[in-house]
Amino acid sequence: MQLVFATNNKNKIKEVQNLLPAHIQLLSLADIDCHEDIPETQLTIAGNAKQKADYIKTNYGYDCFADDTGLEVEALDGAPGVYSARYAGPGRDANANMDKLLHALKDKSSRAAQFKTVVALHLDGVHQTFTGICKGQITLEKQGDKGFGYDPIFKPDGYMQTFAEMDLTLKNTIGHRGKAVKQLIQFLQQTKD
Repeated sequence: MQLVFATNNKNKIKEVQNLLPAHIQLLSLADIDCHEDIPETQLTIAGNAKQKADYIKTNYGYDCFADDTGLEVEALDGAPGVYSARYAGPGRDANANMDKLLHALKDKSSRAAQFKTVVALHLDGVHQTFTGICKGQITLEKQGDKGFGYDPIFKPDGYMQTFAEMDLTLKNTIGHRGKAVKQLIQFLQQTKD
């Protein structure tokens, strides 16, 4: 069985392929010659993930899964949420996004937040979604230089380090994306070619 992961991130592809059952061959967007920007115009994280998976199935004919992730901050009524990557503007600048978020929280007493990843699968005409959530706190300043996005200002509950200070294996074990991907893999292990 071939399955497209709607990403060009080679590290994500390799990581997920190592977790998948042997009968599933994972393909990237580059493998199917998809080089255009896939639309992400939905109002929810789940909507964007489903839109990306459906786009590949409709335009390229492959069964596919896609993920979308957002940071939801309690004191900001769930913002930046679906707009996390473009919170400070269309440039997707992680430092600008973090600076804007830290500024928005400067007078707030609650710093509770959660990362949410939704993986949407389009397989044999069936749609399935898998959600991973990691709860934590927004720090007062950036800490650590690993990871990406908001990792330097997100400290998961029960840990003294931000995601950007953690070993990648630990982050993937406790993190939102890892949780969603594990559910996907459990589902795929039940399917046969």
